[in-house]
Amino acid sequence: MKKESWFISFFRYQVAAITATLVDFLVLILLTEVFNVWYVYSTAIGALTGAIVNFNLCRYWAFCNSKNKFKHQVFRYVLVSAGSLVLNTFFVFIFTDFAHINYSISKVITALMVAFFYNYTLQRFFVFKK
Repeated sequence: MKKESWFISFFRYQVAAITATLVDFLVLILLTEVFNVWYVYSTAIGALTGAIVNFNLCRYWAFCNSKNKFKHQVFRYVLVSAGSLVLNTFFVFIFTDFAHINYSISKVITALMVAFFYNYTLQRFFVFKK
């Protein structure tokens, strides 16, 4: 793959990820602060909602040249998202309950860690591979 196409793919993924993250955070804060849902449940529901947004943006825009069939992408994406969901929920819980960091800040720290070390790599080379 050319550097330019890698850069464009990476840039588009980042836009998709930021959009999905905004949805994720909005759901988390709305459920926790407005509807008084326990932050751990809100974290999981927000992550799930963000994952759905992210899949659609990645499939149809960021990695639109992927040769994988839809059902294979969905299956692989569910596997990656399940891991991301577990990592997000676990680390928000650990940072909030054990490190006594506000859940919002815990979520930011966690989201950056999971995005950097887990999500892009697996989506690019496993879910939406060329």
